Amino acid sequence: MSSLALAATPALAAGGEARVAAIDWAMLEAALAIGVTPVAACELIRFRADAMEPEVPESVTDLGLRGSPNFELLQLTRPTLILTSPWYAQIAPRLEAIAPVFSHAVYTGEPPFPLAVAGMTALAERLDREAAARAAERAAMQTLESLRARLAPLRARPLYIVQIGDARHCRAFGPDSMFGNVAALLGLENAWTAPTEFSFAAPTPLERLAARPEARILSVGPIPPEAAPGLRRSVLWNRLSPVAEDRFEVIPPVNPFGAVPAALRFARLATEALERMA
Repeated sequence: MSSLALAATPALAAGGEARVAAIDWAMLEAALAIGVTPVAACELIRFRADAMEPEVPESVTDLGLRGSPNFELLQLTRPTLILTSPWYAQIAPRLEAIAPVFSHAVYTGEPPFPLAVAGMTALAERLDREAAARAAERAAMQTLESLRARLAPLRARPLYIVQIGDARHCRAFGPDSMFGNVAALLGLENAWTAPTEFSFAAPTPLERLAARPEARILSVGPIPPEAAPGLRRSVLWNRLSPVAEDRFEVIPPVNPFGAVPAALRFARLATEALERMA
């Protein structure tokens, strides 16, 4: 469920237009999903590179780092509501001194997709955009159901979902990640069953991927340029059954800590990649 911390001042500016600022990337995506363009948000250069969609207009002010935003610049944008999450609780008092704060948790150790939908719905209620949230949720569920049907013939093999770190390590995403949760919604088995923390198992030796030789491997985001030569030369990597048998694919970047838009982007790109591997 969402956690709201709201000050007494109204969330709507004169004329009924909300001036929303987003600290948390998942809540930035939630706002965009219901048709609300923030006046400001954090780390937009990196967001545009890591998330790619939804598109953030150039008119949105970049507030700098999520953990330590430019508070003076934030105040100058005159927000009437600031979107954040419990990840940024340490700066909540400073945010609350500027404008009312809406805080919602998506990544808690539980499957995050339902929490992302709940956050989008709660934000829409706050901003009087309930119809937009209902339409976005309905479209998302229809898309997931359509992709699930497309993947029905490909469910026999489990799937590792990873990000390659270097020539010897990766991050493996578990069921508490958006990627793992969406894979389950698509009817796919996550090959990674070991414990994760903050949605993934951080730096994990590549040999751990040999535990399920029948699996497919999906890498989210490009292989780092400095890692590619080492992987090409790596006997271990090239002897992994999914790599040797062309069951490895790389998909474009997706925000690993996003909301409904990130879930749909991953679902679409993963489906297309798995169909290419079929």
